[in-house]
Amino acid sequence: MGQNVSSAPPALETVADLRALYRAAEARAARMRLLTSVGKILSEVRPETLGSVLDRCAERLAFFLGARSARLTLDGEGPGIAIRAVGGDEPLGFIAIEGLSSEQDIRDEEDRETFRLYLEFMGSAIDRTRRESERQHLLETLQDREKRLEMLVERMFTAQESERLRVSQELHDGVAQTATALARLIEGPGSEAPDLPAAERAGLAGIARGLVRELRAVIGGLRPTLLDDLGLEAAIRALAEGLGDDGYRISLRVFRSTERLPKTLETALFRVAQESIANIRKHAGGPCAVMLELAFSEGGGCGFLRIADTGRGPSGGSLLQKDAGEHIGIGVMTERMTAVGGKLDWRADARGGVTVTAYLPQIVQP
Repeated sequence: MGQNVSSAPPALETVADLRALYRAAEARAARMRLLTSVGKILSEVRPETLGSVLDRCAERLAFFLGARSARLTLDGEGPGIAIRAVGGDEPLGFIAIEGLSSEQDIRDEEDRETFRLYLEFMGSAIDRTRRESERQHLLETLQDREKRLEMLVERMFTAQESERLRVSQELHDGVAQTATALARLIEGPGSEAPDLPAAERAGLAGIARGLVRELRAVIGGLRPTLLDDLGLEAAIRALAEGLGDDGYRISLRVFRSTERLPKTLETALFRVAQESIANIRKHAGGPCAVMLELAFSEGGGCGFLRIADTGRGPSGGSLLQKDAGEHIGIGVMTERMTAVGGKLDWRADARGGVTVTAYLPQIVQP
């Protein structure tokens, strides 16, 4: 027969045991609240408020350990216990708490673990904000360099336009006037070359007139007076009319305000139009349909200049040659728009034709 073994009834916990369990549970809850609250605070801290927030966190940690004060050192070596980020070896700071020379002075193991986690939270916040500060500094440095570069390119283009204006004026007042006078002398009565046959004089006169036309075209290309006197729309219309005179079918649409753009923007857009039309003459393969569209709004809105042709377009070989002459022109157009804060989009259709779009920045009226 089996022997009945009765288990002893569990020992009833005394009031003192219950109180001890309650105090332990309260202590764990207090540690959890401490870590949760400081973790939230430090996760949201910014570089500019890091110092003051860490000072308050250090003081709070001292009160938790029963000390009256704490001193935090973030720069260089300092007294106290090192603060490190999670997984980091290099001290990011030091905390000195009254009556505490090392974490081993904390008798309670759970308090000691809470202390370690608390310092890791502080270390992670220091590490994160320092990285943010470094990134912000690098970003500001990069932005400053970009602004300096834009200013340099803008000054370069401004100096280039000033030099173009000076050369065009000298050509107009000097060589062009001389060539015009020469044509009139050859054509007019009482010519100083009476011994020349009439046909030869007519040929010379034709050469002189051609020279005058070429000089005027060069002068207009250097710095058209229309752009300075009447503005961008008039200058682009003149370019379109010149293309139309060569047999191209022109469609010109203008949507603009009554106010003129700043001179730097007008110059940049005119040069884009000039280069685009020159490329059409080079690569379109003869007269074709060309659409020009200029749009910008009143009160500082954005806008664009678009020039599209339906010609043959650049050959596949030239598109692959990045150093080809036409790509230099595209690069200059791009740099011009970048210098004024805009951008350029250049697209060659697989079926032929090219579309160039120059996008304006936010317009600041002069």
